[in-house]
Amino acid sequence: MTAAVLTLAVLTAAAALAGCGLADVVAGGKPRSPEEAIRVSPDDGTKDVRPTDRVVVRVPDGRLERVAVSRIEDDGSTPVPGRIAPDGLSWRPSGHARLVPAARYTVDAVALDGHGRRSARHTTFTTYVPPHRLVGFFTPEHGATVGTGMIVSLEFNRPVADRAAVERAVSATARPATEVTGHWFGARRLDFRPRARWRPGTQVTMDLRLRGVRAAPGVLGTQRKTVRFRIGRDQTSRVDAAAHTMTVWRGRRRLATLPVTAGGPGSPTYNGKMVILERHAVTRMDGDTVGFGAEYDIPDVPHALRLTTSGTFLHGNYWAPPRTFGGTNTSHGCVGLRDIQGGGPDTPAGWFYERSLVGDVVEVVNSRDREVAPDNGLGGWNMPWQEWRAGSALP
Repeated sequence: MTAAVLTLAVLTAAAALAGCGLADVVAGGKPRSPEEAIRVSPDDGTKDVRPTDRVVVRVPDGRLERVAVSRIEDDGSTPVPGRIAPDGLSWRPSGHARLVPAARYTVDAVALDGHGRRSARHTTFTTYVPPHRLVGFFTPEHGATVGTGMIVSLEFNRPVADRAAVERAVSATARPATEVTGHWFGARRLDFRPRARWRPGTQVTMDLRLRGVRAAPGVLGTQRKTVRFRIGRDQTSRVDAAAHTMTVWRGRRRLATLPVTAGGPGSPTYNGKMVILERHAVTRMDGDTVGFGAEYDIPDVPHALRLTTSGTFLHGNYWAPPRTFGGTNTSHGCVGLRDIQGGGPDTPAGWFYERSLVGDVVEVVNSRDREVAPDNGLGGWNMPWQEWRAGSALP
């Protein structure tokens, strides 16, 4: 029976007794209203209750039979621990239980007054929403199926001073069980990954329990969310910039070796392992946005797979002569596959695009550039495991 139904049932029974005169005859007095019989602080409907305020339920006489205080979440409710005093006249939270900010609470109480009359009361209140709220923007999305190289990444809207408190409030767990560890890149970004790529079929759950967490002076978390995603098949690709080829593997089976064009002498492609961040059937590429000025502005680049936040893509190329692919590196740092304008499903670029997932690993070797930075996109696979673990704020 829900709290609302229980309240209605008890009040209906009390009204029926009062209506036929039995309450006055048996108990010898006028029944109190629920508000008089059960006194709740904060008052019903109160807003902006401070986390330091205490919830108290009292009766002037008689005894409390039951009190339930709950925090209402998107995916259910969380009870607030507490106990009724030995004399039955009050209920208070247990120990150091505190209210959390930006939350809605309900209070349900049932009591007997000094004449044996039963009353029930249901109230609600909401807590203070801090002006400096901490919010984490996460990838991947809930319900996604991703490649085995996916790294869970959280970008916070404000700098985090107490990294340990925030990291304790975020967990990434896997089924089957896998060791997953966090790594901080500066004060705003927290990534999670296992020692090696995920096993296909793994179910990953990220729990954000940031509500009430003090991330920095005056900065409180407000999120309470569970994100689940699935690891799909294992596909990796290896671009050899010197040989102008890309070999695509599914597990240990080679699917294809495709001719490519990588970054030219003035703007070579990063070496190292990169993870597909986004898939775009068509996108615009403007040199102005990545520091190349007016050198290029292509409004309809087909089959574009983003590899870094700095602007490295693996994409279809319809403007270069066919002999370029497999023969010369001519791009501004991207990796190009032969395509046609508008994107062809049977071209090398179309073939690879249709077989790729966000979270697939693309590794570049034998380029003349440096290794991609671990925080440029999801480049954390380039960091040794011990170094990765050392970036956690927890022991």
